[in-house]
Amino acid sequence: MADAVKVLVVGLGNMGASHASAYHRNPGFEIVGLMSRSIKSKPIPDELKGYPLFEDYDEALKVAKPDAVSINSWPNTHAEYAIKAMNAGAHVFMEKPLATNIEDAEAVVKLAREKNRKLVLGYILRVHPSWMKFIELGKTLGKPLVMRLNLNQQSNGPAWSWHKNLIDSLIPIVDCGVHYVDVMCQLTEAKPVRVHGIGAKLWDDAAKQNYGHLHVTFDDGSVGWYEAGWGPMMSEEAFFVKDVVGPRGAVSIVPGHSEGKDQLADISDSADIDRHTKTDAIRYHHAEVGPDKNFVKKDEMFNMEDEPGHQDLCDREQEFFLKAIREDLDLSESMDAAVNSLRIVLAAEQSIHEKRAIELA
Repeated sequence: MADAVKVLVVGLGNMGASHASAYHRNPGFEIVGLMSRSIKSKPIPDELKGYPLFEDYDEALKVAKPDAVSINSWPNTHAEYAIKAMNAGAHVFMEKPLATNIEDAEAVVKLAREKNRKLVLGYILRVHPSWMKFIELGKTLGKPLVMRLNLNQQSNGPAWSWHKNLIDSLIPIVDCGVHYVDVMCQLTEAKPVRVHGIGAKLWDDAAKQNYGHLHVTFDDGSVGWYEAGWGPMMSEEAFFVKDVVGPRGAVSIVPGHSEGKDQLADISDSADIDRHTKTDAIRYHHAEVGPDKNFVKKDEMFNMEDEPGHQDLCDREQEFFLKAIREDLDLSESMDAAVNSLRIVLAAEQSIHEKRAIELA
């Protein structure tokens, strides 16, 4: 049996704790340290107690000597931590985004290639069977495509501080937007050519704009928009729109569809991390009409109630990370896709600042 991969977990927030749990329960990994700048003054989940704790990243790398580093810290640390990890001989799992600017993102990917380090990005929708089905069905709709996606979150309780601190690093359409423009790129398999963004600052306590909307045009004629807003003022209405339309019909993710559910209660917590990936059902609408101009086929519903939960998805991501290390997988496509999606959302932020559409080279 192969030796366990020694992993240092950096950041123990929502995602870091979930990934640490995955490493803790996977015999292919051995946690050699948990690191955050204030970890010794914060509670540690029961299952993770007993592991070495570090508050200095350089010390953690030197003392723990990990084979892999899991980076789940604030976005403005991602590139620096990844480069130090790879230079220390470690593979890297990194929560999105890859970096806060395109130059750093390209530098991280370049170094991964040069040093033959595995770099796996936390694009959780890429391991989600319902989203994989959504993309598969969306590709049958013909071209061009119209893609409509959003994820608005109402900040309350722990989410208040979490969202506020995230906005200090990146505006919402950049931080979460990489997931959804990556979905658009998978659906179209086309080149993005133009990006336009708009934004607004509604939250006095946040350092930057807490609402944004981006529009992308692709070279096959497809278009897409993504909307994201965080804050205590955000509406709970229409916070979850996942829809793709083509000449042959439409495919939509339908949350809270299941029979017998309290529909209002089911959508009353937009900041719940499980709601960010939950589908329940996928509706496939067929556009074909007969001689009488009535639809030939009824809409199809694909039941997704048995889909994996958030922790299950994190487990899948780490299983893939382990596979990539042990089997020396070629990760070129996913690394390039991460740079591409970041380029699009950063162009949207540039568009907001410069009040013009951005042409992508």
